[in-house]
Amino acid sequence: MTAAARYLSPSEAARRLGISAKALRLYEERGLVTPARTPAGWRAYGVAEMARCTEIVALRMLGLSIGEVARILRGDAAILARVLAAHEAALEERIRQSGDSIARVRRLRADLGSGKLPATREVIGAVSERPSVGVAFDLPWPWGGERFELREIRLLNYIVGPLGSGKTRLAQRLAEQLPDAAFVGLDRATDGGAAVCAQLEADPALKARVDDSLATLIAGGAAESPALIVLLATLHADGPAILVIDMLEQGLDGATQEALIAQLRCRGPRARPLFFLTRSSAILDLDAVGSDEAVILCPANHSVPTSVTPVPGAPGYEAVATCLAPPEVRARTEGMVASLARRS
Repeated sequence: MTAAARYLSPSEAARRLGISAKALRLYEERGLVTPARTPAGWRAYGVAEMARCTEIVALRMLGLSIGEVARILRGDAAILARVLAAHEAALEERIRQSGDSIARVRRLRADLGSGKLPATREVIGAVSERPSVGVAFDLPWPWGGERFELREIRLLNYIVGPLGSGKTRLAQRLAEQLPDAAFVGLDRATDGGAAVCAQLEADPALKARVDDSLATLIAGGAAESPALIVLLATLHADGPAILVIDMLEQGLDGATQEALIAQLRCRGPRARPLFFLTRSSAILDLDAVGSDEAVILCPANHSVPTSVTPVPGAPGYEAVATCLAPPEVRARTEGMVASLARRS
């Protein structure tokens, strides 16, 4: 094998890592990896660079932001402790769930052994981790009553679509149909957060949860703002079992969006599910979507919203990707998009 053969081009390196070339370039821009250069100046990835990228990809799959990955690779003990604690909690929850399932199966086997035939629904419940249909309902206008089914409600559920595709109507309908759910609109911070600040002062336990979450986010690169505090108060308040949030990124800069979505991914398996609209590629990084996350696309032609597998080439993937923009672009067009939305 020649020396040149031991190096990979960016496209080949990305293919072997299972990520996009765009993600690979982002790792370089953030200083996480420094590819070698050919005599002609082209990027090249050798054994050391590929090993580093493999670590980065694995850490990103845990739901960590780019900033958190950088700190872990530098040996930041605080971030490592938080990640391990979240993983330990997830493992303990899986053990508890497995124990419950084993007990149910043993009980059914004992019934069979004594000549009692269990009902079909009991058998299905014992061998299924989730219900076959999470929610199903007839869609409102502009879909004209077509049936929508979401077979699995994940911890994080992204709602994406172009302007005028009906995302907000779908979100509001979901909040009406999901059990114990609430819709959180864009008016959540119209008073600059004054009402929420008063709520926090009146509820020390909620304030403590918000302060703790805010400190973690700031450590991960987030910037404190009224919009962030209002959102955190909404996320940490006691109340509905499911939240449906309009434009999760509203009022948050790029670094804050990255830190926020990383924190939401680390909440643990018993956290309440979240549905949220987004147009930000920082909130919905298609290369980082985990196994307990779902992407719902509202097509421009008002066909039935559909779940999209976040893998290049999958049906709907390109449509989702074209709906997303980096935070800095979203910030520049925020007023224009809001104006168009009011007119539509």
